[in-house]
Amino acid sequence: MCRVDISVIGLLAAIQMKEYRVIIPEEKHSIIEFNQEELPGVAVVNVALRHFEPKEVFGWHLSIMINFEDLIDNGMPSQQERSLIDPVEDRLDSMLKGLDKTKPNALFLARITWNATRELIWRIYDPEFANRVMQEVIDTKDYPRPFDYRLEQDIDWKLAKWHLTDYYKNKK
Repeated sequence: MCRVDISVIGLLAAIQMKEYRVIIPEEKHSIIEFNQEELPGVAVVNVALRHFEPKEVFGWHLSIMINFEDLIDNGMPSQQERSLIDPVEDRLDSMLKGLDKTKPNALFLARITWNATRELIWRIYDPEFANRVMQEVIDTKDYPRPFDYRLEQDIDWKLAKWHLTDYYKNKK
């Protein structure tokens, strides 16, 4: 019985240690304007990821939802609110990507502003590293607005489908 368990563990380790050749594309942003529930929205999407392979290397989807407080028309943030949130987004991006920019832990996917919220989305290589980053932010209370985050395994990138393909198909 122990031999079988050891073999299974060895097999799982071999699968997890599969090597990939990954070329990290330079970010290329596209602005998408949309309406949902009669409210305007704006998304900034990294379209360089549309044809990224191998997707399973960045098989985790991190979504951070920030709630705005200072609003202008239609649930959009004021300039003052954006000035408060934008530096936090930049810092999160840097922290999640890690120190080695040639081998980042995260790929920026999108920033979506709609209905008094901003959603920030990355594709993640090592979910434990990303979770530690988020826990550090929470533990140090280093954020100006309430937020929630969700980190989900998504090897096939189904959660990124709208951002990278569906929107463009529907627009034609």
